[in-house]
Amino acid sequence: MLRRHVWMGVLTIAAMALFVACAPAPESAPESAPDENVAESVPFEKGGSEETGHYQVDPSWPKPIHPDWTWGRTGGVWAESPDRIYVVQTGEIPVATRNAGGNPPMMHAVDHPDTRITEHRFLVFDGEGNLIDSWDVVNDLFVHPHSVKMSPYDPDHVWVMDGRSPSGEAAHQLWKFNREGELVMTLGEHKVEGNDETHFGGPTDLAFLPNGDFLVADGYRNSRIVRFDKDGNYLSQIGGTRGSAPGEFHTIHGIAVDADGRIYAADRSNNRIQIFDQSGELLDIWPNIPMPMDIAVTDDGHVWVADGQVNKFLKFDMEGRLLYAWGTFGGSEPGRVWGTHRMSFDSDGNFYTADVWGGRAQKFVPKSNADPAKLVGQFFGFAK
Repeated sequence: MLRRHVWMGVLTIAAMALFVACAPAPESAPESAPDENVAESVPFEKGGSEETGHYQVDPSWPKPIHPDWTWGRTGGVWAESPDRIYVVQTGEIPVATRNAGGNPPMMHAVDHPDTRITEHRFLVFDGEGNLIDSWDVVNDLFVHPHSVKMSPYDPDHVWVMDGRSPSGEAAHQLWKFNREGELVMTLGEHKVEGNDETHFGGPTDLAFLPNGDFLVADGYRNSRIVRFDKDGNYLSQIGGTRGSAPGEFHTIHGIAVDADGRIYAADRSNNRIQIFDQSGELLDIWPNIPMPMDIAVTDDGHVWVADGQVNKFLKFDMEGRLLYAWGTFGGSEPGRVWGTHRMSFDSDGNFYTADVWGGRAQKFVPKSNADPAKLVGQFFGFAK
């Protein structure tokens, strides 16, 4: 009986093998032609570190003025056009104190003991980096020039802020010049700190409204945003309390306004951006930004922040989501940054920076294959 069962099993296996061998092979799925566009549709660059993002630095901009003196603490830069760029600095420092290599300078430019303040404190460069003007009128005004800006609603005037923390002296003033360097308005009292309608305590930056009003970030010592009308008359203020609670400030270092009139305050020492409506109501807080030095709203609906601690430029959407970042610390090496204090943009797409510790202005030009989404857009209101 056992032999019979074994024999039947062998026959069953043989029959199954014969069935499989004779069964028609299944039709294979037709081969699809290779998509020749796949590789081209997803371009990429191997390697890289976003050292200068989708820009390349112009190492010859600006051109040196003296063989033995170089740029000092650089507080601000503003591109009126691709061929007229304003730069403000505390003064010039000896070249001998700089390291020409890739390491940071031997001494950063802030409070450099050999700073020369007799000339070249307000400079005007063309697109090639040539010095085309230097406003001597400011030599007796500037103490610690902090920002230079223009209003998108007034192409005929240039504004300069002069303020500082309690660590040093400042003019505590705001000046308005015409494009030829003639002083047409002064707010604040020279070297007199105050916290009222006619004085400032370490003003840092300003922003403009369509009706001619402007907002002053009186940020180092007074912790407030002050609103003035077009003639410089005090209207109102936001904040005024130094602290870290929502709506309080600890060094408002930059300020911007978006298309809906919302006010963005770079609350530097609180490591955040605070957003207000024009009545002063707090709308939102973007935390965890290590050292927001400057802030700009762009026409394409984004917010860019220059961070002085991580030495990067941060792109956010209007809800505060970080989308992209680029930039590399590197002292005096072209294209690297050391404490970007201010940034600007021209109509050709070039991007400018003012390094306060590195002590220089730089010009970044978009690469030929740059991704537009990774370039800083035109600042809000300046598109022609």
